[in-house]
Amino acid sequence: MSIAEAHDMPVARKRLVPPSPPRAPDNMTAFGRIRAIRVSPIGSWSQRAYEEDIVQGRFFGRSTFILNNPGAIRHVLVDNYENYTRTPASFRVLRPVLGEGLLIAEGRAWKHQRRTLAPAFTPRAVMTLVSHMVAATDETIAKLKAASNAPVNLREAMQRMTLEIAGRTMFSFGMDRHGAALRDFVMEYGERLARPHVLDLLLPLSWPSPQDLARARFRKRWTQFVGMLMAERRAAGKNEGAPLNDLFDLMDAARDPETGAAFTDEQLGDQVATMILAGHETTATALFWSLYLLALDPATQEELAAEVKGASVNGALDLDRLKFTRAVVDETMRLYPPAFLILRAAAAPDMIAGIPVKKNDIVLVAPWLLHRHEKLWQDPNAFIPSRFMTGTPPDRFAYLPFGVGARVCIGAHFALVEATLALAKMIGAFRVDLVDREPVMPVGVVTTQPDRSPMFAITPR
Repeated sequence: MSIAEAHDMPVARKRLVPPSPPRAPDNMTAFGRIRAIRVSPIGSWSQRAYEEDIVQGRFFGRSTFILNNPGAIRHVLVDNYENYTRTPASFRVLRPVLGEGLLIAEGRAWKHQRRTLAPAFTPRAVMTLVSHMVAATDETIAKLKAASNAPVNLREAMQRMTLEIAGRTMFSFGMDRHGAALRDFVMEYGERLARPHVLDLLLPLSWPSPQDLARARFRKRWTQFVGMLMAERRAAGKNEGAPLNDLFDLMDAARDPETGAAFTDEQLGDQVATMILAGHETTATALFWSLYLLALDPATQEELAAEVKGASVNGALDLDRLKFTRAVVDETMRLYPPAFLILRAAAAPDMIAGIPVKKNDIVLVAPWLLHRHEKLWQDPNAFIPSRFMTGTPPDRFAYLPFGVGARVCIGAHFALVEATLALAKMIGAFRVDLVDREPVMPVGVVTTQPDRSPMFAITPR
């Protein structure tokens, strides 16, 4: 059964189609494409990329392949994933903030890290961290209620809240003293250094680009900051015999099940940076887009609020009853996937869906395109949470909010629990409206970010 058939359900009310960037012309030149990529790769894709299974092209002497065929995606990301590595531009953009952590590591180093970290992210381990999520969300709601009826920047509020959750789940302490500095690091890197320069795309990784020098200076300050957080956590200590109850404990105590090796301090610092940044920024962005869509779709917002009211048991939310809330999160991540692009380079020749691929050819799997592809989804540009409540899940190679295969995001369950609980609590506490109706456009800069932070009006329920 195709995804279009599986999700062909009647919807009585008018469907919301949120604003999205215009699509590029088919005849865009290579330099025009570079200019578009510098702003946002989302704006560099033409209508063909939303209609065809595989789009072949050329980019500065290399063949490129945009994959929208689930079978081809399975081949690259699962069946032959070791043949497809990150591109030099990907390393240049991500390594200064994530080091050699799980998201960046390759080969044997990645396997060691994945095996070692896996126990810290099982559903059982995540449930021990829910109290941190709930406490930080409740405090955010209390602060918003105390801010009277003034318009609020919910994007900033969600960033602060998810940063607080990241701090508490990682270190068991709040981020009051360090949150501003951490947010400054994130904003500085996103605004100045995360967008690839043309030389980032053309130069071999061994040749530093001008941006690489600035990234190296950032890296030095950033690793010192992460080291300070780790030192503060260790100085706080724990009572002897206290249970392991935060991610730092779990990662510090983790051992490779095959070799028994622990992380060095440098490796642990890279994992801390990866978990804090990948965890708080992607979840904050998903929550912002969820609130934005619900503000544009009041009927869906009220349906979610009604579910939250019925899911409260003795003052606490029963996660298992928040099925529509979870569907809203799933649909939001379909329209605004946190990781909008998976970029790989072929390490050796291969065949993808009968098409020959040469060494160093570039393969793109873009969740932004895949999730809006006209062959795979009915009404692909519309916000329809009920498509995730049919009992028939989408093809796992057509819906990739957290990637797929061996390198699927290790924190996917953590992020979904956090986003579902936080969204339920926010909509259970407030009616959310937009102060202005100027469209908010998605921009691809590492994650799918809004081009501006609109002001919201929130009314206590």
